[in-house]
Amino acid sequence: MRNKQVLEEMTPYKPGKQIDEVKKEYGLSRIVKLASNENPYGHSEHVDTYLAQAAIGYHFYPDGYTSELRKTVAKKWNVSESQLLFGNGTDEIIQMISRAFLYPGVNTVMATPTFPQYKHGAQIEGAEVEEIPLINGAHDLDGILEAIDDKTNIVWLCSPNNPTGCVIPRDDFYAFMDKCPSDVLVVLDEAYFEYVSGDVQPNVLDYLDNYDNLIVLRTFSKVYGLAGLRVGYGIANEPLIRRLDVVRGPFNTSSLAQKAASVAIGDDRFVEQSVSRNHAVKQSFEQFLDSIDWHYFESHTNFLLISTPVSGERTFRHLLENGFIVRAGEGIGVPNTIRVTIGNEADMEQLKEILHQMHLKLEKGQSL
Repeated sequence: MRNKQVLEEMTPYKPGKQIDEVKKEYGLSRIVKLASNENPYGHSEHVDTYLAQAAIGYHFYPDGYTSELRKTVAKKWNVSESQLLFGNGTDEIIQMISRAFLYPGVNTVMATPTFPQYKHGAQIEGAEVEEIPLINGAHDLDGILEAIDDKTNIVWLCSPNNPTGCVIPRDDFYAFMDKCPSDVLVVLDEAYFEYVSGDVQPNVLDYLDNYDNLIVLRTFSKVYGLAGLRVGYGIANEPLIRRLDVVRGPFNTSSLAQKAASVAIGDDRFVEQSVSRNHAVKQSFEQFLDSIDWHYFESHTNFLLISTPVSGERTFRHLLENGFIVRAGEGIGVPNTIRVTIGNEADMEQLKEILHQMHLKLEKGQSL
């Protein structure tokens, strides 16, 4: 079979270890998964209540226009319904954007390390990838601007950035947009938007009309706790959405997912409680890391990227043996780190104790 040659040079996305897999491998009865930045507090109870009573006709195809969810999201963010695009998670929207705007002979610019699906999609479409190293965990916007040339079709910005958690400050973002060529599409991925406190993050939706070359990505997988249902969305001006809609699959979000997301986005109390608890637990965990002198990046998300005194892979294995799944930095482009999702209060206290004992052993020169 004559497939694209690049597929022979790439590897599939490798998700973090699953709970049942780890239980079986290590003979453990309880596992705490802190590897995928999921909401440890679940999702809005209104979702369960609604779905228990709703009559969803699973023998029918889903609404291909996502009409109900579209109305709800448009009202929530005060945008037009025609400015919205929905996908099976933001991953699928990244695929749509890559399919529509990337091809052999053009290039795309992004930070490194950042969310790996930007590069993955670009390589499959045959575009050249220009990667600009982060500076202290943050985007080098000047470096990105310098890398843009007449063959650049897309710039990817992840704010807060995954895996570092750093935001692009509002004034820096607007200055970047004003300097970026208007024929270069800028993708601003705000998967962790709801976790950002204060006015650090730019409220780009208020200025969307000023930028025809901007699309903002958001998701129901993080703070809303619907990762298993896979719903993401993009917000942009209508001409851009219309072009992307051409490459969208006709029934790409399920009926169940559409209903659940419509209910979840209306529960502001659940979001506020999740964000508040995340902030308190993260702050406590940061104080603990300070006490053992482990460096971490300033994060405006529900995770921390932590430098480790031994390799990230070794730390990952040690935590795995103790019932905690985290993400080793070697697998996400940041050696000698681990990325840890902020779990609930009790689980994070247990993790502190494991890391404290690990710290004491290493200080004594003992092996893990």
